[in-house]
Amino acid sequence: MDKFIVAFKGNRKGVYINPEGPEINIDDFVIVQAERGEDYGRVVGSLKDSGEAGEKESELPKIIRLGNDSDRGRMMFNRQKETETFYECLNFIDKHKLKMKLVDIEYQFDCNKITFFFTAEKRVDFRELVKDLAATYRTRIELRQIGVRDEAKRVDGYGICGKRQCCSAWLNEFSTITTQMARNQNLALNPQKLSGNCGRLLCCLRYEIGFYDEVTPQYPRVGARCMTNRGPGRIIRSDIFNEEIRILLDEAGELKMSLVELRRARNRGNFRIISEEPVETGEEDSSELEKLEG
Repeated sequence: MDKFIVAFKGNRKGVYINPEGPEINIDDFVIVQAERGEDYGRVVGSLKDSGEAGEKESELPKIIRLGNDSDRGRMMFNRQKETETFYECLNFIDKHKLKMKLVDIEYQFDCNKITFFFTAEKRVDFRELVKDLAATYRTRIELRQIGVRDEAKRVDGYGICGKRQCCSAWLNEFSTITTQMARNQNLALNPQKLSGNCGRLLCCLRYEIGFYDEVTPQYPRVGARCMTNRGPGRIIRSDIFNEEIRILLDEAGELKMSLVELRRARNRGNFRIISEEPVETGEEDSSELEKLEG
């Protein structure tokens, strides 16, 4: 059974089956089953047929039909209504003096449901707000509190790398990002450079952490005191990409050793760690970064 990934407003995605429908291609606009109605989205990917019609697969919502010009016109109308509703909802929020930030509004294709996305530091009692919205729009109202990372995904944007932010482009779920990941990659602990549009640590800090965890133990810690065949010194740099370390000797000069040379020196007894000394890492910036973990 053919399965397709369909994208909706705010980079929301879902998997749908096309059991008996027409041929579906990437970038086609389709009408799909939604809760108590229909929704409109764009096909952005396909999943290979597993060859089994298992229970989970049978429970997937269906693609009803291909979208047409009339459907596109309806969605454009819905987008205009969303803008109007956004500002009307802001007035209701002010009326009830609620401490919440309205992020986005999404009309279901058939207007059987309107979803209001918001962020807030604490739980919000929005019962009176829902009453006003339901009385005004006379349809099902859903208020959904989301996190700041979900907000950035819905709003979309570009990262400091110059590319579209990962959460909007291809990430399907968020993983925990910690300051330790930045430390393990020897990155400067600068909150401005390591935080994304969401105000949290960059998701890309996680992409290469497996590589760093694998190769870092092969290198002595930066700041460690060591003994070499040219006398004592201190490790001042560890370069895993060029596979070398640099040692500042106590007497004079700097010693550069490749990873291969380091291994040979250890085997011959010409290199050993004397003591591990703490390295200045910018604890002030580090503490600020810890507030951005998520």
